Amino acid sequence: MTDELKPNEIMEEENTVPRPAEEDEAEAPAEELTAKGGESAPAEEGKSEVEATEEAEEDPRAELRKKARWYVVHSYSGMENKVKKNLEHRAESMRDQGGDKIFQVVVPTEEQIELKDGQRRIVERRVFPGYILVEMVMDEDSWYVVRNTPGVTGFVGMGNKPTPLEPEEVERIMKRIEEEEPKIQVDFRPGERVRIIEGPFADFHGIVDEIYPEKGKARVMVSFFNRETPVEVDFLQLEKQ
Repeated sequence: MTDELKPNEIMEEENTVPRPAEEDEAEAPAEELTAKGGESAPAEEGKSEVEATEEAEEDPRAELRKKARWYVVHSYSGMENKVKKNLEHRAESMRDQGGDKIFQVVVPTEEQIELKDGQRRIVERRVFPGYILVEMVMDEDSWYVVRNTPGVTGFVGMGNKPTPLEPEEVERIMKRIEEEEPKIQVDFRPGERVRIIEGPFADFHGIVDEIYPEKGKARVMVSFFNRETPVEVDFLQLEKQ
């Protein structure tokens, strides 16, 4: 026979029923609410909520990029910029097939001062004609994306295995292409015979003794009164014989 609860026992049973969760949360300390998700956690000390949010929304590929290396890709000479655009577009359109592992495509260039027809002009020249640098995480998918880009003829490496650049090599190349001051393109070499076409020694012939690229000048040994005399001459005042 089942035991029956007495009226006073029923009252005690009802009083032990837990209160709704919202009542507990209303009285809980702030620390407990945060743990339960009742309030957003405060921004890290020293950072605004906006900054904290921006960091939380950082590029999801940031961790993947830590594994990336720089590789050298060969292309048809003169088509480097076109191939760069093709590769960037292909990487974006194939993000789910390996394109997300490609981060940067760089055609190394530098500014040079060209001396032509007695005039100086600044021109942009490719540092490595026919080559492009690609920052990427190498695997079968990303290799396929790059290798099958129109204009790409292959990776630089041993056999069929692409060889990444050493960090020191990358640093040296990037430093070179980021230089603000353009370099003077030097067409003269020590030991080369030249003719001076302007200045006090116009029409004198001589031999280049030393080059000063940073000054845009050369020291030329000319025969003056039957003696070899060094003369410092601007590149614009020289022509090859």
